[in-house]
Amino acid sequence: EELATSRDEAGEPSGEEDPANEQEILEEKEETPEAADQPEDYLALAQRIQADFENYRKRAAREAAAAGERAKSGLVRELLPIVDNLERALASAEEGEQHLADGVRLVHAELIAVLERNGVEQFDPAGDRFDPTEHEALSVRADGEPGMVLDVVEKGYRANGSVLRP
Repeated sequence: EELATSRDEAGEPSGEEDPANEQEILEEKEETPEAADQPEDYLALAQRIQADFENYRKRAAREAAAAGERAKSGLVRELLPIVDNLERALASAEEGEQHLADGVRLVHAELIAVLERNGVEQFDPAGDRFDPTEHEALSVRADGEPGMVLDVVEKGYRANGSVLRP
């Protein structure tokens, strides 16, 4: 008797199948050779394939949207230092440089507007309770109330509910 795993048939699975179980399957197939040719079977198969394809299409769309969000978040993270530098330039502008400060203010306002249109929002937690999911502590001072944010070094940013920069 030939072992099930030593057959050289392309349709047969290889591996650790029990020859007795394989024999039972072969006998069942011999008893109902025309069972697979029923129209209901083809309809059910077509419906399963259609449902599988629909699930694949939805999953691919979700993955593409998530990849787009990740790419947008990466770009926004690279723009945040530019926003910080524009704010520093506005803060250091002197009386004789107001025309330059006005130009910087316009660029800053446009950049903030673009970020807001894309779902990015600033948050300044000064005076709020410290939340490790949204804030990053750089030091602790004894002169303030414990657990409170006293000073902000850099503003935080959120996009679509997730923190881009604490």
